[in-house]
Amino acid sequence: MKALIKVGYGCNENCTFCHTQEQRDLQGSAAEVENKIHRAKALGHTMVVLSGGEPTIRPELLRWAALVAQLDMDFGLVTNGLVLSYPEVRERLLASRLKYVYMSLHAGAAEVHDRIVRAASFDTALVALRALSGRGLDLTVNCVVTRQNLAHLEGLVECVSEVPDAILKFSATEPKGGALRLADLVVPRIGDAAAAVLEALRHAAGRMPGRARHGGFPLCLLPGFEGAYDDLRSHGYWTMVEIGEPDLVPIDSNNQLHPSSACDGCRLRGGCPGLFRGYHARHGAGELRPPPRGATSNAFDWALERVAPDAVPAERCPLIGQGTAPYERARHLFVRHAGKLARYRADTRDFADSDLEQIKHGFGQVYLDASRKPAPDDFARDLVKLVRSELCRPCPLRDACTGLYEPSFEPIFDRDEHSLRVALGAVHGDVLEIGCGGGRLTTSWLAAVAAGTVRLVGIDPDGDALDRLRTSMPTATLHLGEAESVLPTLPGQSFDHVVVGHAWNHLVHPATVVVQALRLLRPGGELWVADDVPFGLARTARQQRAAQRSAATWMHRRNDAAQQAHQTIIGAATPAGLTLTMIERRDVGPDTSNQWLLRYRWSPA
Repeated sequence: MKALIKVGYGCNENCTFCHTQEQRDLQGSAAEVENKIHRAKALGHTMVVLSGGEPTIRPELLRWAALVAQLDMDFGLVTNGLVLSYPEVRERLLASRLKYVYMSLHAGAAEVHDRIVRAASFDTALVALRALSGRGLDLTVNCVVTRQNLAHLEGLVECVSEVPDAILKFSATEPKGGALRLADLVVPRIGDAAAAVLEALRHAAGRMPGRARHGGFPLCLLPGFEGAYDDLRSHGYWTMVEIGEPDLVPIDSNNQLHPSSACDGCRLRGGCPGLFRGYHARHGAGELRPPPRGATSNAFDWALERVAPDAVPAERCPLIGQGTAPYERARHLFVRHAGKLARYRADTRDFADSDLEQIKHGFGQVYLDASRKPAPDDFARDLVKLVRSELCRPCPLRDACTGLYEPSFEPIFDRDEHSLRVALGAVHGDVLEIGCGGGRLTTSWLAAVAAGTVRLVGIDPDGDALDRLRTSMPTATLHLGEAESVLPTLPGQSFDHVVVGHAWNHLVHPATVVVQALRLLRPGGELWVADDVPFGLARTARQQRAAQRSAATWMHRRNDAAQQAHQTIIGAATPAGLTLTMIERRDVGPDTSNQWLLRYRWSPA
């Protein structure tokens, strides 16, 4: 785990795109930097990486590297590499456990690179890069893509391909600092930049296979290279700190956003950086090209990092004393139980940070995996709900802190499922269930179907599941296929109830299904829609490994909660002249399971 510590913003180059161009005279004191190095050690970091500005111009550089090594951590640098061209400096840093270098090089030719950095530095940087090769370093060459080098990226591929252990990364320019003041001259349109990077990545695939990355570009603009995305998290960073900040803070992506107009529902959203806010404010989202929907995850893991005795009295919070600032509100999880305090962290790329925030703190869907199974299949027995401690309720840090969680042994899955089954058990007449193969709700009518008070028609794309259902309900009429295809084949039929049972988020075209299903409802008939929101599981490393070996697959096409589903249902019904009245709504919250319900009555317009 890396900590990124800014030591000051002075630099021996003057890049056109520099984020801190107006702060170049701001330098951190040696004491401030050293205190932050000690703090990184106390937090459990395994590497300290110094950045700036340019950290290598500080006279304390070698002393700081030695301090990091004395604290039994590895050392790293984010640098332009110029000082590393000096053999005596380079060798002393390598002796002080220098293991990581993230080095700037913005073209494969001096005339282009030097024009961007506004210094005659290309040849010196190349000397440093070649001297660092073969020294066992985690070595990345970072190229910021500007208007000046847009046509020269393949030349950089040729240059870096000759350094066999270097990774080459193309980074989008953020409109910030110098790049904001000179935006029209420095910042290319994201579509143009992505097109150039795409060609460079294809060229690199032949010249230096597996050694080219990209960062800051929307994934939809780099088809075929989505897996080559690279950012602070992929480099193992956990925290960072600027000059003057009192404590290390989590890395974040608050300077980027996913525009709703293009990104809602995109299957790449969780691992995609989206657009820089400054860029979106100037140009909008019209250049994005989101791919068609695909399968998406509906769960993620918090991996156990450490368990320690909880020496703090029960009436006090154990997080306050150690400082809450370094812990990510959504990605960290602290669980207090039986005299111990466990810390977990989620590194998932299946969900964006804003999604994780909603799942953890909005919906409150946090669980401990208490099973020994690769994939829990009986939530009521396999999962223990984790709830925010009562100590958090009056705390002034509540809305900024990651929170303290404790297990709740209330059987909420049984409670919520039973409540829904009881309600469905009261229906009678002709019932159409979409997604009947799962069986979670179908068994509500087992006795009623046998007695003839419910005449069930079911639709499901899983043939094996339908075969099992036929065994228990031989009088039910079951159709194999997707709802969108089967519903039009039922002309002349009508129903008292249409139930979409835990299948809404699996539908290919939910709005189409709504219209088709409502046209099969009798006047006064009811539409029931129930499904689940995503949840997070606190797991040990062993449980994670078992889950990764599991054959379990994700079939969700979306992760709608009740509000999104309601908007889709009303948005589809109203233009079709189908009038719906909501008669019940159950939302997901911290005191519920992850199941929601919408219930409507239909009457002709």
